[in-house]
Amino acid sequence: MGELFYSLRYVLLALGAFLLAYFLVKEYFQWEGRKRKQDGLAERLRISLPIRLQAYERIILLLERISPGSLISRLHKPGMTASEFQRLLIQTIRDEFNHNLSQQLYVSVPAWEMVISAKEEMISQVNTAAARLDENATSADLSNLLLGVSVDKLATRKAIDYLKSEAAKVF
Repeated sequence: MGELFYSLRYVLLALGAFLLAYFLVKEYFQWEGRKRKQDGLAERLRISLPIRLQAYERIILLLERISPGSLISRLHKPGMTASEFQRLLIQTIRDEFNHNLSQQLYVSVPAWEMVISAKEEMISQVNTAAARLDENATSADLSNLLLGVSVDKLATRKAIDYLKSEAAKVF
């Protein structure tokens, strides 16, 4: 009986040492897993943050390029009719937008919807201004109407402000 008790004591000590080692190793592997996951997130953020910021920059550049002042200063050519200029403006807005379609991957859905809205609003403003002119109007007449829109009321300005605030949250 003494020997059985003596053997049982060693078995219990060995079992206790095994359980202690098991829980320590288990905890270590869980800690390593959490650490590896955090390192992976940090690495993804390190890689994706510059790409996301570049996307915000490109979209803001798109919005600046399709704003009336920028469009007119780049595209206006003396001697164009208002209808020719209207077509050129609308085509340029669409081309600029299409060139930056892939940037929607890096911004929120509401931000991208504001960009789409700004593009559509700019096309609408061009068409509305052109409709107010007679058929003999020049590109200068159309330019003057478009430049008469208040900068604060432009959809492009609202979208830019939204994108800036969203980009600030990324930091």
